[in-house]
Amino acid sequence: MLIRVRSKDGNFRHELEPGADAMVLFRKILETSVNPDESTITISNQPRGGETKLLSLKGRTLQSLGLHHGDLVFVHYKEKASDSSSVPESSSSQVAPSTSKDVAQRPWELVQEDPVDVYWRSKDGKIPRQRDAQFCKHGPKGMCDYCMPLEPYDAAYHKEHGVKHLSYHAYLQKITPKSSAAQFIPPLNPLDYRVKVPCPTGNHPSWPSGICTSCQPSAITLQSQPFRMVDHLEIASTDVIDRFLQAWRRTGMQRFGWLIGRYEPYDKVPMGVKAVVEAIHEPPQQGELDGLSLGLPWEDEPRIRNLASKGSTPLTIVGYIFTDLDPTEEDRTKNVYKRHPHSFLMSSLEAIFAATMQCTNPMPSKSSSTGKFSSRLVTAILTGTEDGNIDVSAYQVSEQATAMVAADMIEASVDPGIVRVKEEDRSEDSARYVPDVFFSYKNEYGLEVKKSAKPAFPVEYLMVNVTHGFPQNPVPMFQSTQSQIENRPGLEDQTVERVLSQLATLGAPDVVESRHRKPGEAQKVFELAKWLSDWHLIAFLDTTQLIPPDDMKVLMQVATSPTLMSDPSQLDPLIATDGWQTIMTFTRENAPQQGPNLGGSAMDEDLWEQIPASEQGFDIGGGSGANSGVASGAGTPGTKTCPHCTFENDSGRTDCEVCGLPLA
Repeated sequence: MLIRVRSKDGNFRHELEPGADAMVLFRKILETSVNPDESTITISNQPRGGETKLLSLKGRTLQSLGLHHGDLVFVHYKEKASDSSSVPESSSSQVAPSTSKDVAQRPWELVQEDPVDVYWRSKDGKIPRQRDAQFCKHGPKGMCDYCMPLEPYDAAYHKEHGVKHLSYHAYLQKITPKSSAAQFIPPLNPLDYRVKVPCPTGNHPSWPSGICTSCQPSAITLQSQPFRMVDHLEIASTDVIDRFLQAWRRTGMQRFGWLIGRYEPYDKVPMGVKAVVEAIHEPPQQGELDGLSLGLPWEDEPRIRNLASKGSTPLTIVGYIFTDLDPTEEDRTKNVYKRHPHSFLMSSLEAIFAATMQCTNPMPSKSSSTGKFSSRLVTAILTGTEDGNIDVSAYQVSEQATAMVAADMIEASVDPGIVRVKEEDRSEDSARYVPDVFFSYKNEYGLEVKKSAKPAFPVEYLMVNVTHGFPQNPVPMFQSTQSQIENRPGLEDQTVERVLSQLATLGAPDVVESRHRKPGEAQKVFELAKWLSDWHLIAFLDTTQLIPPDDMKVLMQVATSPTLMSDPSQLDPLIATDGWQTIMTFTRENAPQQGPNLGGSAMDEDLWEQIPASEQGFDIGGGSGANSGVASGAGTPGTKTCPHCTFENDSGRTDCEVCGLPLA
């Protein structure tokens, strides 16, 4: 039965058995109380009067005390005296274990939320309204029902503006009681459709050997989720999507990528949250014409999360994206329009995968009794539109979907728009219990009808729509998308030699700190800064072990600095690191004018031979002419020196024969 407890710490609910000892309730009260003196805890069926010390009821059952399902009891207690004056300063640490124990009993108090949640918790979310010229009869400083601010969950406002789902924080405002005790009561309890093991009563063997009403989940009625964790998906730049699509355009194989970005307030929805995508990181995968295979768990995920968090604005994984593109037979430049309301928007297999990913990426929340609630991981799909072009669709799946997947209750169907409910299995290996599942729909007469979801139900009952778009004035964090992309073997190969060659072409070894730069070097610094501000380049350099972890943090902060392209001094912290100097040493050795056929400090011959001739910038066998002129350092009449790579070129050329950049 359910017993409600009200104390100065707030309101709490406890599932207890009628035959349970009063000490079971006593222990539950201790868990939700702050520093109580156990001997002073009293209960009563009224706010004042009739108090009975709870310890005196030991051995009595709750039923014998007259408690029934849904009853409310009032609890009072005195806190333990803290005589700090009598405690020596040196023994203050002895108090810490007791304090930490109290904190551990409240997991929601230990949570560190995302900055966007911290922001919205500091706001009331009220929707301001202007003075109504027709109905407002008061002065300019007055307020009435026609102009007072609306609550962020106001139903009429959402209907008027076409907002289908409440934002997460607007939903919290709606369900949180408006009382001083509300801060102590987490209003959210994550759904759990699994059998409780062991049974709270302890009267029978655990599932699958036994089951009762206390440990089995209740029947499930599927319904549209009234709120969503993310309201909008924003891609920082169209270049991010175009670069991701290049692999599909060149191979026809479907691709998958993790969305690297951050969460920000979204002003188009009351107390809204948007996921801003700055880059797409592609894990190892095997693409097919009609699908792809991934290895999960993703082994590189901890490194990528750690690297992303080191930016000037910390980033994280906000979702994932994949392609589902199929060119039409009539026109290969157009794509099949396969996802629409008359077919499916998200397949059952994709919905189950989304639920699995959301289960493994829960959101920290101070409003949940467990300290975690739902997930902000967004699913983005690149697919064909009605006119044959390509567009993004964004979704999440509901809390019911994640709970059903966690309980192993559903599976994909041959029909992509249908989800199958699994059969109950009492074997020791599976031990799957499936309660009754229902869903409601309107029949041909417009009446609400409830129907069993067994053996299958439409996938849209699990979906939550998320809007998407691109900013009108893009200001991406990463300035370049030209670097080779990871895990595209044979298509784009990331190599140290390529990076060093590009650094040499950019003249990176000649770039010094801003206070030592000569006039006219601004363009070179600008080009280097833009080239460095590339997520894929940074992620690759992090794997080479050429740059120490502390210096990688500096590189990430410099590359993501919002003033990088306008302030050349932003490169100074990076140039001063040992890691950068190490890279520059290798770059000088990799410079084209210092090949194995040239004298001086050339690269190791075995390493040089591993570099393709096209990347060395000149004919390896040529040891005369312009190359020999650079090796000796002697300029000759009728030649021009490239300002980017310092290579001497014949007077008849207008571009550098090594780096291809225009000659000064």
